[in-house]
Amino acid sequence: MSAQHSAQHPDPARLCHAAAVRLAADADPDRLADRYLTVTRRHRLAAGRLWVERVRAGLASTRRDAELARPLPAGGPDLRAVLLRHDDGADLVLVACRHAVGRHRLGTLLTDLTQLTIVNSALADPALADSALVADSAPAIAVGSSAVELSDGDDAGDAGWLRGDPGADRTAVHTVAVPTGTDLTALVAAVGAVLARYRGVRRPRVGAVVGERLTVVAVPVDGGARDLLATAGPGSPWPAPGAPVPAGLLDVEVGVLDADSTADAYRPCLAPVWPLTLALAGTTLACHHRTAGWAADLVEAFARQVVRVLGQILADPDRRLDDCDPLGDAGRAAIVALGRGPGELPAPKDTIHDRIARHAATHPDAPAVSCAGERLTYGELDDRARRVARALTAHGVAPGDRVGVCLDRSVDLVAVLLGVLRAGAAYVPVDPAYPVDRIRYTVEDSGVALLVGAGGVDAAELTADGPPAALTAAGPSTEGSGPVEPHVGGPDDPAYVIYTSGSTGRPKGVRVPHRNVLALVDATAADFGLGPHDTWTMFHSSAFDFSVWEIWGCLLTGGHLVVVPHLVVRSPGEFHALLAAERVTVLNQTPSAFAQLLDVDRRAADPLAVRLVVFGGEPLDARMLTGWYDRHPEPDCRVVNMFGITETTVHVTAQTLDRGLALAGSRSVGRALPGWRVYVLDPAGRLLPPGAAGEIHVGGAGVADGYLHRPELTAERFRPDPFSGGRMYRSGDRGRLLPDGRLEHLGRLDNQVKVRGYRIELDEIRQVLLDDPAALAVAVLVETGAEAADTRLHAYVVLADAAGSVAELRRRAARLLPDYMVPATITALPALPLTANGKLDAARLPAPAAAITAPADPACAPADDARLDERIRAIWQRVLGTEVGPEDNFFDLGGNSLLALRLLRELRDQGLADLTPRHLYLHQTVRGLAEAIGAAR
Repeated sequence: MSAQHSAQHPDPARLCHAAAVRLAADADPDRLADRYLTVTRRHRLAAGRLWVERVRAGLASTRRDAELARPLPAGGPDLRAVLLRHDDGADLVLVACRHAVGRHRLGTLLTDLTQLTIVNSALADPALADSALVADSAPAIAVGSSAVELSDGDDAGDAGWLRGDPGADRTAVHTVAVPTGTDLTALVAAVGAVLARYRGVRRPRVGAVVGERLTVVAVPVDGGARDLLATAGPGSPWPAPGAPVPAGLLDVEVGVLDADSTADAYRPCLAPVWPLTLALAGTTLACHHRTAGWAADLVEAFARQVVRVLGQILADPDRRLDDCDPLGDAGRAAIVALGRGPGELPAPKDTIHDRIARHAATHPDAPAVSCAGERLTYGELDDRARRVARALTAHGVAPGDRVGVCLDRSVDLVAVLLGVLRAGAAYVPVDPAYPVDRIRYTVEDSGVALLVGAGGVDAAELTADGPPAALTAAGPSTEGSGPVEPHVGGPDDPAYVIYTSGSTGRPKGVRVPHRNVLALVDATAADFGLGPHDTWTMFHSSAFDFSVWEIWGCLLTGGHLVVVPHLVVRSPGEFHALLAAERVTVLNQTPSAFAQLLDVDRRAADPLAVRLVVFGGEPLDARMLTGWYDRHPEPDCRVVNMFGITETTVHVTAQTLDRGLALAGSRSVGRALPGWRVYVLDPAGRLLPPGAAGEIHVGGAGVADGYLHRPELTAERFRPDPFSGGRMYRSGDRGRLLPDGRLEHLGRLDNQVKVRGYRIELDEIRQVLLDDPAALAVAVLVETGAEAADTRLHAYVVLADAAGSVAELRRRAARLLPDYMVPATITALPALPLTANGKLDAARLPAPAAAITAPADPACAPADDARLDERIRAIWQRVLGTEVGPEDNFFDLGGNSLLALRLLRELRDQGLADLTPRHLYLHQTVRGLAEAIGAAR
C-alpha cells in the first residue's frame, strides 16, 4: 500500500478485500506458484511468493476464515496469496489492496491462476480470463455525506449518532433483504433520503464509486429519484482524499456471486471501509460496521429504513424523497413507546399544602425545616403557614391571585411559600439579590396582589402570633372576622410562577399547577427511596426552579429540609461542614457548584452521610465524578443525572450513573420519568428514529400551563401532542433518543446558554444593552472553558458617541440584570463585522478588551504591604485573565462566585491566607483584601 493511502487510512484493513476458491485435492502447488509469479508480473503488481501451508484435519474452515480476515500490512505488497492444503482439497486465498486491485481484477486474477479444477469461486468470471490488463469497470456505489456526521458539514466533530460501545470494538455484520432488481440510483436516493432525515439537511452528499472512482452527488430530497446521477460531478481516484465518509455502499454485482457460494467466498472489506459499509450482493444488503463506532441495533434499524424507502422509490420514482416514510405506523408507535416513561401515574387529586397538612397531622413532632439554628417541626410549620394564609387573606389576597415573595433564606421563606399555597394563591419567587429594576419588572409583569419583602409586607407580620395587622387596623378581631379556614383549592390551581430569561429582552413567567409538582414527586419517590428518614438541603435560590424540587420534594415525602444561608452557599468549605453536621442524605447540585464541593470533599476528614446526589440545571461532564466514587462508593451513594426545563416542571428524565459511565463521559440523561414523554422531532415536526439528533419535545404530566400574559409565545412553544394527546413543550434543546429509551442531551438549538446553572438568553442581555441610548449595535457571546468557572459573557457594542463610556453601559446593565447575566467585558467597536448575508460574523470579532484597571499608587500603600499587594494582584490577574489595578473591584472585572472560590483556593495554596467568600464580598479590591489579610496577621 502506498504511503499516501496509508496516511489517509491508518487502518489498512479498510482498503483490503479478499476472495477464496476451493481447488481439487490433486492441485499442484509448484505449478500454481509458477503461474502466480507469471500472472502478478503481467498485472505489474507488487506481490511476494505464494505461501503454501498444510492444515490439520478439522481446522480447514477456521484457517480459511483467518486468512480471509488478515489484511495486508501498511506500506506492504499489493497482493498476498496463500494455499491451504487439507484432506478435502485445497483453498486458495487472495488478499488484495483495493487501490491496486479492484474487485473485477481480483476475479481476473483468480481466473488466470485457477486453470486447475475449480470447485467453487465467488469471483471467477471466464469471460474475463484474457482481460488481465482491462481496467475495472463494474459499478460500485459509495454512499455517505460530506465529511462527518452525515450532514452538510454543520455538525462536524459529532460523529456519534450511531455510537456503540468503545470497550468492545469488533467488526459486526447485519444483513437485510432488498427487492430483486434493485436499481443502484434508487438505492443511492434511498440512502440519501434516510441520511437527510437523520440530520435534517436538504441535500445530503452521497458518493458514487464507478470503476473505482468516486463521484459526489448532492441528493436533493425535495425532488425525486429519477435522473439523480445526472447531478454527479467529475470523479476522483477512490478513496478520495480529505475527511472520511461515515457511511458507504459497495456493490457486489449480481451474477458474480454464485447462489450456492459460501458466505465468505468474497469479502468486500476486511474492516468497514467507512464506519458503516453497506455491501449489496444481489438481493442482500450486508451492513459492516465496528461496534465501537456504530451501535448494532441502530445499524439494523438504519438498514430497515433504507429498504423501506427503497421500496417506495421503486414504486414511484417521481415521489419526493422528503415525502418518503422510513418508519411506518408501527415504527412510529414503537418510537413513541420508547420515549414514554415506565408505568402510568394516577392523576393527583389534592394539592401540595393538603399533603403536607396531612403529614403534619400524623407526624406533628417530626423535623420539617431548619436554618441557622432555627428549627420547625411539621406541626409548627403547618401552624405558621396557616397564620400566613389568614394574614394574606386579611390583606386582600384571593384564590387565584399571585403573591410575590422576595425573602432571604430562612425558615420563614418556606413557611410563607406554603402559606401562599394555603391561601389558594400562587407564589412568584424573587431573589432579593437581584437588581432593584429586575425585581420591579417581575413584580409589575406578574401583577402580584401582594409583595412579601423588598419593601412590601414584612414576613414577620405574616408569621407573627395573633391576628394579622390588617385585621387589627380595621378593628378588633372576632370569631367571625376573616376566613376561619383558608381556601383549599384543587390540583389544577397554579402553584407558582417562575421567571426565566427571554429572547425578546423580557423575562417570561412560567405558570405551573399543583398537579405537576405532585406528579414529579410521585414519579420519583419510590425509585429514589425518598421518605421521612431523609435530610435535604435547599441550596438554590427560590427563583431558580431547582428549588421547587428541593423544597417540595423534601416536604411532600416527610423529609427534613435544611435551608442553606446565602453566604454558606458561596463557601464550599462551610457548605461541606453543614452537610456533615446535619447528616444530609439528599444533595441536589448543579455541576458547577458540585465541582467546587468536590475539592473540599477530597480534603475533608468528616465523612458525609449523602446517599443520593441529583444533578440538574446544566449539562454534566460525568468524568468529574471519578474522584467522588473513590470516597463514596456506588452502593453507598447513588448519583443521578436529570434533564429538565422550567416549562416541564424541573425534571423530565433520570439517569443513574456509575463509574463506567463516568469514565466514558456519558451524555445520557436517562429515560423519561413515569408520566412524562420525550420525543425527538425534525424541523418539520416528524418523529426521528433512535440515534438521529433533533429537537427535544416533552409531553405528559410535567407540561406547564404556559407563559403568563404571553399567549402568542405560549401557542408557539406549547403545542398539541399529536402522538399521545394533550400538550407537549418544544424545548429548543437538541438531543437524540437511544434504542433503550434513554435520551442524550446535545446542547441548545438557539441563542440560549447555561451559566452557573441558570438558563440565559443572550438576546435578553443584548436587548438590555441596546435599550441604553449610548449603544447603537450590540453582540453578546459566551466563552466556555475547561471549568464552569471559566464560562464568561462578552459584549461588543457600537457607541452612539465615540466618547461614550463602556463602564457606564456595564453599570446600567448591572442595575437591570442578575450578576450571572452581566457581561464580564464590554468591548467598543466602530462597527460590528457582518457576513455577506448581513448577519453577525462572530469569527471576525476581536478578542475581548481587557478591563480598565486603576493604576497603582505606591504612595498609598505602606512599604511593608507592597509585596503582599503584588502577590495578591498576580493571583487576581491569573484568575480573571486581565490586568488588575490595586483599586479595581473583583466583580466589576468579571469575577463571579465560582472565580471567587478559585481565587480563595490559590490564596490558601500559596500560604497567604485561608479566607471564606465573606472576606472577598467585604473587601472587593486588591488593596482592601491585602489590608484585611495584614490586619489578621
